[in-house]
Amino acid sequence: MQTILETDNNFVCEIDAPCFQSLTQDEIEIVKRSRTQVQFWKGENLAKQGAFASYILFVIKGLAKIYVEDESDRKYNITIVQAGDFVGLSAVFEKPVFEYSAVAITDTQVYLVDKSALYNIIHKNSDFAYKMMLRYSNIDRSLHETIKKLIFKQMNGRMADVLLYLSSERFANEEIFINLSRKDIADFVGISTESAVKLLKSFEKDEIIKLEEKNIHILNKKMLEEISKRG
Repeated sequence: MQTILETDNNFVCEIDAPCFQSLTQDEIEIVKRSRTQVQFWKGENLAKQGAFASYILFVIKGLAKIYVEDESDRKYNITIVQAGDFVGLSAVFEKPVFEYSAVAITDTQVYLVDKSALYNIIHKNSDFAYKMMLRYSNIDRSLHETIKKLIFKQMNGRMADVLLYLSSERFANEEIFINLSRKDIADFVGISTESAVKLLKSFEKDEIIKLEEKNIHILNKKMLEEISKRG
């Protein structure tokens, strides 16, 4: 991790992300004064589940995976965040700790924004508060969807869901599969790495996907969607 100073070439001076456009100039200045720009290298933790959160993170560039873990150190990947996403919003509204972990899967730049500053702005600016609540509810919905898939879907259906998610338009400009290991994919599905590798090879045999080293090419999206529906 490296703090990026205002004198550095890659320091982002202006806060022009869409989610901040509803702020007044005074509120933008508050965010600027309460932020620290940080570079996380690939593999570094952005947030740790259960750790005290005095700030929330706003992703400027890069990719990071969000995951939860249990006492046995078993991990389950929930989603991937990219530029424009927040990490740790729940710490503003609920418990003062991170409810999940986040780790960079590419070199990632973020703002660390003091959560008390964000909290005060949310209380004063209803439009911004509404946007933050929508983002928070989207994270909450993602967690519920993950739980439903684990309960009601078999391995094939869950793998199809993961491949459809990772190959969606959301990541069209990202080399997403190149930056994920087979274990990462297994942790999205909720199975062992060995089972994930076997399942991917089975999908390849059925000409649904093509495996090329770490990369995965989707050959038959309709078939993946059908497998997902069947569960």
